[in-house]
Amino acid sequence: MTKNEALVKYCLRLGDSSLILGQRMAEWCSNGPVLEEDIALSNIGLDLFGQSRIILTYAGETEGKGRTENDLAFKRLERGFFNNLMSERPNGHFGDTVARNLFHSAFTYHLYKKLSSSFDSTIAAFAAKSLKEVTYHLRHSGEWMIRLGDGTEESHNKIQQSVNNLWEYTGDLFAMNKVDELLISEKIAVDLNEIKHLWNDTINEILERATLTRPVDGFMQKGSLNGIHSEDLGHILTEMQFLPRAYPNSKW
Repeated sequence: MTKNEALVKYCLRLGDSSLILGQRMAEWCSNGPVLEEDIALSNIGLDLFGQSRIILTYAGETEGKGRTENDLAFKRLERGFFNNLMSERPNGHFGDTVARNLFHSAFTYHLYKKLSSSFDSTIAAFAAKSLKEVTYHLRHSGEWMIRLGDGTEESHNKIQQSVNNLWEYTGDLFAMNKVDELLISEKIAVDLNEIKHLWNDTINEILERATLTRPVDGFMQKGSLNGIHSEDLGHILTEMQFLPRAYPNSKW
C-alpha cells in the first residue's frame, strides 16, 4: 500500500462518518422535540455535511481518478463506505440520538484536536476548522445527557438504556489497520489508542455528572474498516443516493 492509497482510505473514513451521521441528523429536520432543538439538530447535520465535503474532495484529488465529492458520496455501494458503525445507528427517540452524538462527538473532538498538528497540511486545516464545530456538538450532546440523566426517573431510565444499547458500537470508533500504521509513521494520522484514553475521560466525566452508569466493556461490534456495516447503512444509502442515481449528471 502506497502513502497516497492509505491517505485516500483515511480521508474516506473521516468523510464517510461525517456524511452518514449528517444524513441521520437531517432526518430530524421538522421532527425535533421543540423548535429550538429542531434547528440545533439540523445545524449539526449541516456542519457534518460541510466537513464531509471538504475531506471527500481531498480524497478525490489525492486518488487522481477524476472523482468528485459528489461521486464519492452518491456513486459508491455500501461495501465501499468506511464510516464508523456509530454514525449509522438509527435516531430512535431523542435520548438515543443524544447518546449516539455524545459518543461520536467526544471521539471526533479529541481526534481533530490531535489531527490539527498533522504533517499533512490539508488534513491539519480540515481538523482545525472541524474542531470548532465538533466542540459545539460535544457541548450540546453532553448538556442534554446530563439534563436527561439527572432529570426525571423516566428520562434517567430511557437515557441509561440508550447508553447501554449503543455501548457495543463504541469499540469500532478506535479500530485501526495498516492504513493507520503507515500514516502514523508519516505523522499524518494519530494513534487511536491515545484518543481512546482521552475519550474515556470525557465520557466518564459526563456519565458521572448525569448520574448514569457506564456499561461494562464486553463484545464490541467492528468491521467498518473493511466495509462491513449493519443493514441500516443500506437503508440510508437507498434514500440518500436515489435522485443522483435516477437522474445522473443532472444540474440542480
